[in-house]
Amino acid sequence: MVAVTADPLAPLLELPGVPEAVARARDALVPVHNHPVNRRGWPASAAEASLRAARASAALDGAALTVDGTVTDPVLAGAVRAAEESGRLLGAWRSSPLQALARLHVVAAADLVPESRHEAELGRPRPGEEVSTRLRLLADLVTGGSKVPAPVLVAVVHGELLALAPFPTANGVVARAAARLAAVAAGLDPKGLAVPEVGHLRHAAQYRSAAAAFASGTGDGVREWLLHCCAQWEAGAREGRSIADARA
Repeated sequence: MVAVTADPLAPLLELPGVPEAVARARDALVPVHNHPVNRRGWPASAAEASLRAARASAALDGAALTVDGTVTDPVLAGAVRAAEESGRLLGAWRSSPLQALARLHVVAAADLVPESRHEAELGRPRPGEEVSTRLRLLADLVTGGSKVPAPVLVAVVHGELLALAPFPTANGVVARAAARLAAVAAGLDPKGLAVPEVGHLRHAAQYRSAAAAFASGTGDGVREWLLHCCAQWEAGAREGRSIADARA
C-alpha cells in the first residue's frame, strides 16, 4: 500500500473568508488576460507590468523613485534586474526553485554587497539548519507538494520568504520577485500582466502588518496575510487593465 501524504497547505482553505478571496482574485485576472490588446500584444503589457512591479517593490524597501525614470538607487536597480531575470527563470523555478531564488538574489543584491563579498554572499542563504530546512520545505511545495489554489501557494511563497529572510540582503525584493514567478508558474497570472506590488505599496502599513501576522504562524495571522494578498491581486488586476487600456 502506498502512503498518501496530506497536503500541508490544505487547512488554509478552511480559514474563514479564504476560499471566497481566492475566487475573487482568480476572477479579477481573467478580464486582463482576455483584454483585446493582450490577446496578441501581451508581451508589451507584461513588460510594463514588470517594470511597475519592480518600482513598487523597490519603494517598499525604501528606494527613492526618480521622476525622470533614471535608475540610481541600488535597491531599485536590483529590483529592475530581478524583474528582467525572472523571464529567464521560469523553467528553473518549476524544477529547481532554490536555484532560481539564488539567482534572484545575485541580481537583486549586486549593488548592495561590497564587491569583495560578492562570492561569499550573493546567492548564498544565511547558514543555519532552520533556514535550509524551511527553504527545502518551500521548494517541495512549489514543485508539487501542494495542490492548493494558486493564490494561496503564491501568498505562502511570498510570506515565507519575507518571514525567513534567507539572504543577508534584498529579501523583500527577492520575495516579491519569487511571488511573481510563482504566480506565472502556477497559472494565476500566466503572462505576468497584473501588478499586485502596486497594491502592496499603496497599503504599505497593512502589507507589513499582515506579513508580520503571517510570520507569527497563528491561524488568524496566516488568514490576515492570505486575505491581504488576494485583495492585492484584485488591485493588481485593475492596474494590469489600466496598462492594457492605455495601449488600446
